[in-house]
Amino acid sequence: MKDQVFRAEKRRKTALTVVFALLSVAYVFPVFMVLVNSFKQNTYVKTETFAMPTAESFAGFGNFITGMTFGGYPFSRSVLYSVIITVLSTALILLFCSMAAWFISRVDNKFCRGVYYTCVFSQVVPFQMVMFTLSKTANTLHLNTPWTIPIIYLGFGAGLAVFMFVGFVKAIPLDIEEAAAIDGCGPIRTYFSVVLPMLKPTMISVGILELMWVWNDYLLPYLVLDRTEYRTIPIHVQFLKGSYGTVDLGATMAIILMAIIPVIVLYLFCQKHIIKGVAAGAVKG
Repeated sequence: MKDQVFRAEKRRKTALTVVFALLSVAYVFPVFMVLVNSFKQNTYVKTETFAMPTAESFAGFGNFITGMTFGGYPFSRSVLYSVIITVLSTALILLFCSMAAWFISRVDNKFCRGVYYTCVFSQVVPFQMVMFTLSKTANTLHLNTPWTIPIIYLGFGAGLAVFMFVGFVKAIPLDIEEAAAIDGCGPIRTYFSVVLPMLKPTMISVGILELMWVWNDYLLPYLVLDRTEYRTIPIHVQFLKGSYGTVDLGATMAIILMAIIPVIVLYLFCQKHIIKGVAAGAVKG
């Protein structure tokens, strides 16, 4: 009887392994095709999309050079603006949302509950509902530069961040904060000296999720920023057009590959922290 149960369990695990392996291939395949086509000439990208590069179609690093110099706008500036926006936005989200979540968790009143449910509800509001009003408001308040657009990202990223932080803060024993208060710590010192170090797992997971979102975002910078002056990497890709709207797909694939490699590497190194932080913020409390 035990042998039958063991064999059935083994078959089940084998079947699940095969299924998830196929799903992994399905997810990795588009990235692999971007890699393959980034080294092929533009004509062959269109006609032999799924073929491997040959001696005739191989373009070397020409696509990368074309993509980085196309249209006279340096790719290095796009990288710089993407880094500035991503780092500032993620830092603002982590700092202010974690502080807000701590306050919401410890001050249990109608106002805090209203703020919390508003943040949760904001996750289901489509961006298209507010994008035109947002664009006009951003221009009016001069939030249309790489140094001020993180304020807008703070508003859109607060929903997920506050939800995850609140779940984790509720699992922190209140006795620790009471002991800090007895030792003379005020709210600010208690947060930075006691609460913040314990938020590390959720900080890492929220930071990585928000970082990937901001780095890959196209629509918000496209609507808010002055595209002649400020171009993030996704906007840079959109401007890889020649005369009459023709697109150099080889150069486009090369720039897309350069954009996704940092995110993939970061995710591979930090995936265990993401899983740990999501579990801590969504299950506990």
